[in-house]
Amino acid sequence: MTSVSERFEQLRSHARCALIPFITAGDPDLATTEKALKVLDQQGADLIELGVPYSDPLADGPVIQAAATRALQRGTRLDDVLAMVSRISPELRSPIILFTYYNPILNRGIESFLRDVAAAGVKGLVVPDLPLEEAEILIKPAQQFGVEVILLVAPTTPVERIAAIAQQSQGFIYLVSTTGVTGIRTQMETRVKDLLLQLRGLTDKPIGVGFGISQPEQARQVMEWGADAAIVGSAFVKRLGETTPDKGLREIADFCYTLKAAISPQ
Repeated sequence: MTSVSERFEQLRSHARCALIPFITAGDPDLATTEKALKVLDQQGADLIELGVPYSDPLADGPVIQAAATRALQRGTRLDDVLAMVSRISPELRSPIILFTYYNPILNRGIESFLRDVAAAGVKGLVVPDLPLEEAEILIKPAQQFGVEVILLVAPTTPVERIAAIAQQSQGFIYLVSTTGVTGIRTQMETRVKDLLLQLRGLTDKPIGVGFGISQPEQARQVMEWGADAAIVGSAFVKRLGETTPDKGLREIADFCYTLKAAISPQ
């Protein structure tokens, strides 16, 4: 199965920007999540970020928080998510990146967690509350299981720290486009362009921009500014979780296709 790094190498060789949709596992239910992963894979996703519902999601805005709450209320647990991923991952072209907080990892035990997610077919991890100073205790064992740990850079991150994060991050660097939590925003902040230029001066690793992208025009904008990936979360979660499952699947299919078209060479 293709790794996160390999997928970016493939895209770079064709001068293409990646589309990374995010959905919350278990919202509206795991059966729909499984179908959604297939739909996104078929409609242009290059990688897919799958959020594990968590009770205290500090980096998530209201849309994703509500989705996580609904999923937890329906009894969605990590084992259920991994069982579903294990079933579907062999059918997907897109590598799956698991978005989870650090507490569930510690609760399970780092090695046990990594063994289980790798066995399910997960290729990447985003852990938003994992500080740089503690990242190595996850990154080192993750390498042994073929799982890449992707670190985040925020607009408020000092230059010296950005350089250290860029060096440690695997697969790509996740550039948070705005200060605060995830959510749908009407326009991209122009400082994202400056942050991308700053990162480019420090590393040749791929850079994905997330938090706030909700329209095809915004995805195209970050691509033109030099991003290697546009990461879109709340706009997908809202379409999938706030209507009927069948309608939600149709809406994310159309939206994914439109986003991919916006960042694809004409």
